[in-house]
Amino acid sequence: MEKSARRISAAPLLLLFLLCSLHSAFAGHDYGQALSKSILFFEAQRSGFLPHNQRVTWRSNSGLNDGKASGVDLVGGYYDAGDNVKFGLPMAFTVTMMSWSIIEYGKQMAASGELHNAMEAIKWGTDYFIKAHPEPNVLYGEVGDGNTDHYCWQRPEDMTTDRRAYRIDPSNPGSDLAGETAAAMAAASIVFRHSNPAYSRELLNHAYQLFDFADKYRGKYDSSITVAQKYYRSVSGYNDELLWAAAWLYQASNNQYYLNYLAANGDALGGTGVFQRYQQKAEYFMCGCVGKGSRNIQKTPGGLIFRQRWNNLQFVTSASFLATVYSDYLSSARKSLQCSAGNVSPSELFSFAKSQVDYILGDNLRATSYMVGGYATWFSKKSSDPNLLTGAIVGGPDAYDNFADHRDNYEQTEPATYNNAPLLGILARLGGGHGGYNQLLPGNDMKK
Repeated sequence: MEKSARRISAAPLLLLFLLCSLHSAFAGHDYGQALSKSILFFEAQRSGFLPHNQRVTWRSNSGLNDGKASGVDLVGGYYDAGDNVKFGLPMAFTVTMMSWSIIEYGKQMAASGELHNAMEAIKWGTDYFIKAHPEPNVLYGEVGDGNTDHYCWQRPEDMTTDRRAYRIDPSNPGSDLAGETAAAMAAASIVFRHSNPAYSRELLNHAYQLFDFADKYRGKYDSSITVAQKYYRSVSGYNDELLWAAAWLYQASNNQYYLNYLAANGDALGGTGVFQRYQQKAEYFMCGCVGKGSRNIQKTPGGLIFRQRWNNLQFVTSASFLATVYSDYLSSARKSLQCSAGNVSPSELFSFAKSQVDYILGDNLRATSYMVGGYATWFSKKSSDPNLLTGAIVGGPDAYDNFADHRDNYEQTEPATYNNAPLLGILARLGGGHGGYNQLLPGNDMKK
C-alpha cells in the first residue's frame, strides 16, 4: 500500500517486515518525555467532536457531517497526515501498531503515567471503526477525496472540500482494508480486555465479522475505492492482511481456527505454511538489521536505515519496534540470533533499535530532531507558525542524511500517524526497561 511514493508499512505477520542496519547508540534522551509527545501528536490528528479534556487546544471540532449524505455517522477518527482525508487503511494499521505497543510495553507506559493517554488514542480510532462497520459485510474505508483535498490548503475546521464516503461490500470487496481493520479491532480488544470487558468483546465481535467478510469476498480495496489508488494503493494485494488479521484474532481469542488458518494458508497467501519458517524469516530480517545477514539493509552514512526518500522514517520506527520486541523475546528465551556472519545477542539487537530512535531524536550528523518539539533543532523550529504539532515524526532525511526544511518538500517534512504508532512501544521500553513478558494484559479464553 502506498501514498503516492509514500508507502505504508502494512505488516503481514508477526515480526517480519521492513528494513534496518546497525549504528552505535548514544545516550541522554528523555524517552519518557518523547513518549508523552508522541502520544500527544495523535490528539492533533483527531477528527470529529473533540472532548473536554483535549490537550491540543489549537484544534477544534471538524468533519461533523461526515457520512451524513450516505445515511451513516462517520464523525470521528484520524486524519492520516497533513491533509484532511480520513483514509481507513493507514488508520487501521496505526491502531494495530499502537495496540501492539501497549500489549508489549503497557506496564512501562503505566509507570510513566502515559498508559491512559495511549489507550485513549486507540479508542479514538476504534470508536470510529465501529461506526464505519454498520453491517457485517459493509465497511466505510474513506471519507473525503485526496484529489480535491490536495488542491485546497485548509484547516480541517474550515474545510469546504468534498466529504463523500466510500465503502466496500460484497459487490465491491476490499480484503486488505477489511483484514487490516479486523487486525486493529482484535489487537485493541486485548488492550481493553480488563479495563473495559464489554467494549473489548464488542471490538472482538467486529473483528470476527470483518475477517469473515475479508476472507469470503476477496478483492483489492482500491479496485472498489478507486480514489484511494493515488494515495494508498494496494501494491502487495490483500493476502498479507488476511494472514495478519488471522494472527491477531488468534492472539485475541485463543481460537484454534485462526492458528489453523495461518498454517493452512501461509504458502497460498504469501507467507509460509510451516511455523518454524516464520521464525526463520523473522531472524533473516533481524540479521540484516544488524549487518550480519547474507543480505544486509542499506543505511545512510550516519547509520539510519534507508528504503526510500519519501517518508523513510515510517520504516525506521516500525523496524525499530520489531527489533525491540524480538530482542526481548530472545532475552526471555535465553537465546541469540544465529546469523550468517556470526551470532547476535539480544542486547546487540536492542542496541540497533535504540540507535535508530536516538538518530530520530537528534543523534545524527545534522544534530536535528525529526520529532517536532524535540530536544535539538527540529523541522520548522524557526517558523512563525502559531501552532506546534508537538510529537510529530516527519518523513526524515534522504540516503545521504540530507534534509531540506521547506514546507513544499512534503516527501521529507510531512508527518503521518503510522510514523508515530510503532514508536510508542520502543519509547516506553527505552524509558522503562524490560521486566520480562508484559503481564498487564494477560490472555484469556474468549472463543468465537
